[in-house]
Amino acid sequence: MRERQADRQRRRAQEFEDFVAGAAGRLLHTATLFTAEPAEPAGANLRALRLLTAALAHTYAEWDRLRGDDPYDRTRQELVIRFARDAWRHHRPRGGLLERLTPQERLVLVLRLHEGVAEEQAAALLGLPAERVRAICTRAVGTMYAPPEPPEHPGRPGRPVARLLRGAR
Repeated sequence: MRERQADRQRRRAQEFEDFVAGAAGRLLHTATLFTAEPAEPAGANLRALRLLTAALAHTYAEWDRLRGDDPYDRTRQELVIRFARDAWRHHRPRGGLLERLTPQERLVLVLRLHEGVAEEQAAALLGLPAERVRAICTRAVGTMYAPPEPPEHPGRPGRPVARLLRGAR
């Protein structure tokens, strides 16, 4: 009996290791986009690494109960849940690609465009109507296409550098 149980545990651990070896890179990239942290240099995305580690730990704990469910989808769902819980606290983006977006816009944009999740599925995952997901995605894409606001001059609040340069001519 113990031998069968030990064999089952080894097989379970090997299956999970194979899953992580194949999916961890993409899941880390997704978590990094959620948190709007820079991916480079290595280790700059500590918050994303923590989110992914917690999501993978949850997936491993649920591994025997997946029963045909896609472990990637389950882990991605856990990433979304953990990020959403964490995002409304005091964390601010620190220079990542999607730093100009709100946490909700990042969630929708990454799920829809990076992960390829259908609008209805993303809406169900986030607990929003499909029309709202569509509107958020459209707004996020518009924000990403718009040129970024010029930084303000450090010596004079309220006067962007671009206006200072125009006035200097």
